[in-house]
Amino acid sequence: MPRSAKIYIAITVLVGAFTLAGGLSQWRSDDPTRFLCYFLIACLASRFKVHLPGITGIMSANFFFVLICIATMSPAESLAIACITTILHSFWGSAAKTGTDSSVPDRIDSSNPPNSLVDRAVCPRFQDPPRPQLSRVLFNVASVSLAVSSASFWYSLTGAIHTGFGQALMLVLSACVYFVGNTIPLAVLASLVDRKPLIKTWRECYFWSFPYYLVGAASAGMLAIITRLAGWESGFLVFPILYWIHRSYCLYLNRLEEEKNQVQEIASLHLRTIEALALAIEAKDYNTYEHLRRVGIYAAEIGRELALTPSELQALKAASMLHDIGKLAVPEQIVSKPGRLSPAEFDKMKIHPLIGAEILERVDFPYPVVPIVRAHHERWDGAGYPMGLKGEEIPIGARILAAVDSFDSMISDRQYRRAMPPAQVIEYLVAQSGQSFDPKVVEVLARRHEELESIVQVEAARQSHRSMRRTLPEADSIPGLPERERASNSSNPDFLSHIAAARHEAQELFELTHELGNSLSLTETLSVLTLRLKRICSFDSVAIYVLRDRVLVPEYVNGENFQLLSSLRIPLGEGISGWVGQTRDPIVNGDPSVEPGYPAVNPKDPGRHALLKSALAVHLEGPHGVVGVLTLYAAQEDAFTSDHLRILSAVTGKIALTIENALKYQQAENSATTDALTSLPNARSLFLHLDSELARSKRHTSLLSVLVCDLDGFKEVNDRFGHLVGNRVLREVGQALKETCREYDYVARMGGDEFVVVLPGYPREAVEAKILQLTEVTRQAGRNVVGDSLLALSIGQASYPADGADAEDLLSQADRRMYKTKQEHKNRSSVEALRNLANQEAKEGPRASTFPSV
Repeated sequence: MPRSAKIYIAITVLVGAFTLAGGLSQWRSDDPTRFLCYFLIACLASRFKVHLPGITGIMSANFFFVLICIATMSPAESLAIACITTILHSFWGSAAKTGTDSSVPDRIDSSNPPNSLVDRAVCPRFQDPPRPQLSRVLFNVASVSLAVSSASFWYSLTGAIHTGFGQALMLVLSACVYFVGNTIPLAVLASLVDRKPLIKTWRECYFWSFPYYLVGAASAGMLAIITRLAGWESGFLVFPILYWIHRSYCLYLNRLEEEKNQVQEIASLHLRTIEALALAIEAKDYNTYEHLRRVGIYAAEIGRELALTPSELQALKAASMLHDIGKLAVPEQIVSKPGRLSPAEFDKMKIHPLIGAEILERVDFPYPVVPIVRAHHERWDGAGYPMGLKGEEIPIGARILAAVDSFDSMISDRQYRRAMPPAQVIEYLVAQSGQSFDPKVVEVLARRHEELESIVQVEAARQSHRSMRRTLPEADSIPGLPERERASNSSNPDFLSHIAAARHEAQELFELTHELGNSLSLTETLSVLTLRLKRICSFDSVAIYVLRDRVLVPEYVNGENFQLLSSLRIPLGEGISGWVGQTRDPIVNGDPSVEPGYPAVNPKDPGRHALLKSALAVHLEGPHGVVGVLTLYAAQEDAFTSDHLRILSAVTGKIALTIENALKYQQAENSATTDALTSLPNARSLFLHLDSELARSKRHTSLLSVLVCDLDGFKEVNDRFGHLVGNRVLREVGQALKETCREYDYVARMGGDEFVVVLPGYPREAVEAKILQLTEVTRQAGRNVVGDSLLALSIGQASYPADGADAEDLLSQADRRMYKTKQEHKNRSSVEALRNLANQEAKEGPRASTFPSV
């Protein structure tokens, strides 16, 4: 309770105490017996309480006897009966009271609001605790003392001044004074507690009881005439009549209450149906559900402060839930697009307020929901859509919804941006006040957003509590549910989670199939695949095996035990993946340890490998058969469900086709840059690589050596052993040259029996030693194939920057030097051959000429 209300209560109690003391000090009783009888009747009548329909308060009959006492007894006696029956009434029963009952209002805490679809009462709610508070009783007695004293004084004053007045008219005037004195103190207190205008509070919450006071005054006047004619004892006859009237009225009100409850139940069912359908339509994820709930609470609270009528409030609540229903007509890829919409996409998005309004027009709401939905994207300055309304032309509900919707969207995470701090969002809304948003709405939102956030949090806690108490079928009672899924379903997720999961799955599968064909690079394709699968299925490792010569080779591995899984070579039919590849039947929650090459756990060092305890494997079948196997691994037992298998089975055909195309592209790319015989880079690839190395050498001013190699004796190998052996010689020589060089050196086949070696950063003094090494490994490769030293190697060397600045210059210079070396080898071979022939003739003697002499 505000401090001003407490001060007001204290002042009222103090003034009332002085009034009560002054009134009782002038005690006068002409007939004590009559006083005692009337007192007992008034006490009994105070028990006759009637709960008035549609009002959060009651009506009791004690005010009727207070008016009788004013007309027939002294002011002191009237004051005593009124105060004592008020005290008795405060302790006799604990029903809610307003207006005529002179009770202190207890306002329901605004941080603990009711459900979003249930209206609060317009006037303050009064709530009696089990035991009345002392301040409540004192305030009731004080306010009644002031009211009775004022009414008695006015009755005596009108009687003294205007003796010609009839008693009934005097009672009517006194009843008016009593009504004002009885309700104004309560209205002032309620106004202070609820921070609402006094006149509005009094008119809405208390003025309804004024006719009852007038009826009570007329009835008291008639009873006063009867008692004057037949004696005051005849007043006892009014008690059974009053009880009969009370009983009849209670029965009548009970019927009205039942009908009212039935109507409210139907209306509540209508609203709950709207809420459920709205949530089902909008439940793309939990953020959307939270967004709808938060917007509904914010909008309703702001609407109450801006004095919206009950019909407008109901319309605002329904529109808060249904304002985006028109997005059913907008393609999902536009609604869920993570980036900025293109102009064409934004034009498509603009239709959703009109579509939503058309949908809701068929519902025929009893309150104006459709105009709010149609105009919730209009701007205060007229730059909004779809109709370009501005200022007061926009319905007040749409103005509230526009500001609240923007506020909650900006403080929440979205796919295209992170959440903004509330203070920063409020600054933005204030800056847009008078342009995009209604200034009055922005002012209320800026002033109360922290309070409204606390209301949202309390309501969220209540909703969570209700969800926990909601009874759903036990997992064990659901037929057909696998044993491994019963534990996972024990948490009983609600329908929103299922809808959100279905929408999320559909979106992810759409994006997965859309992105799989965007690249022909196998590594990039499999990387995108793994990233998308991670959003749908939870796993610790993934391996995509490609079938090559009836062996599954891991083409892509990611996650735990990367090196271990990358080293596996799984024959078809062995292990989990091999069995799936051969039988084409998936395996769910298999044991990864049965994969060939998977190491056994060392009990002395169990942490050497992170143990993978379950696997989900599906085959990838393309148009021409099985392409490979996709296997997901998890460190948890029974980590995969039939839903995971269903999701993978839905995309395996697309994955297999994409992998097959990527493999074909990779093969075509390799054939364009790789020599088919030796598997070394070809001449085209050599020039590309040499250009990049030269650019790097120029950038870092480093050396670069190029060796052009040609096989000596290769023609003799072909002539003696055939071309197939010659091909084997080329393969052996190419592999020997590659193994002799460093990892970052480059060995390529130019064509025929020519090879090129690129040595980046190689010092000049080490080139000669490298040439000798290459020559020796070439001779050894020839001996390994043909068993004889028929091969030799002629090498020409050129270096950057001494011999040229581009690839053609270097290769040309090295090629000239290679041919020079080759010619030297031939000359040396010819000299050695003549020397060997001369030595042989010297040993055998001169031979006779085979030609006749001329």
